[in-house]
Amino acid sequence: MHSRSRPKPAAALSPAFPEPTDAGSGSASGRELRERGKRTMAKLLDAGTQVFAKRGYHAARVDDIVKVAKTSHGTFYLYFLNKEDLFQALAEQVATAMYDLANTLPPVTPDEDGAAALRVWLNKFSDLYRQYGPIIRAWTEAEIGDSGFGRLGTGVLTEFGRVFVERVRQAAPPNIEPTVAAMALVAMIERVNYYVLSGQVHVEQDAMVNTLAAVTQASLFGTPLRSQNV
Repeated sequence: MHSRSRPKPAAALSPAFPEPTDAGSGSASGRELRERGKRTMAKLLDAGTQVFAKRGYHAARVDDIVKVAKTSHGTFYLYFLNKEDLFQALAEQVATAMYDLANTLPPVTPDEDGAAALRVWLNKFSDLYRQYGPIIRAWTEAEIGDSGFGRLGTGVLTEFGRVFVERVRQAAPPNIEPTVAAMALVAMIERVNYYVLSGQVHVEQDAMVNTLAAVTQASLFGTPLRSQNV
């Protein structure tokens, strides 16, 4: 089979963004696929997401994935070498989506317009986090933290940090160190979404987003803007 040629957009665009490992160098996922093949691959990827959500990364098996996809083992192995290869494909999808989202972060300002724009962006972050929750949760598992998957997840947060540094540098007063502030904000936003997604904290998304926006403004500019949305 042809070697994997799936693009690595995040790695190519940012030197701080680690390249994903070549987990499935013999998979079919890098080949040109016809429409039927694309539908089959999409079905397998969707089934993989469901299985990772239900069983977790380590307990998930190819047998579980083909059952959910209602296909055969032979079909699975036409597209992926193993579950790690399928997970790599999903991880690269998530990395691309989150990289694109990071670069739409609006300017952070202390007024209501800034708060509203930040809430819109935080809602998009939360929606994306929820959509790809099983994959992101697998990144955060300590057991694979040193793997290629773990490094890819770390790279996503690195890219978020880079964008936040730029926004903080543009907006914050001189007594705020941009890199430290950006690290703190990224850690806060990601961890809160993780705790809510994993069920460790129970709160409505609107309340979570409004509070994150208010805390972000307060941390950079002082007292948060009092608004009916916060």
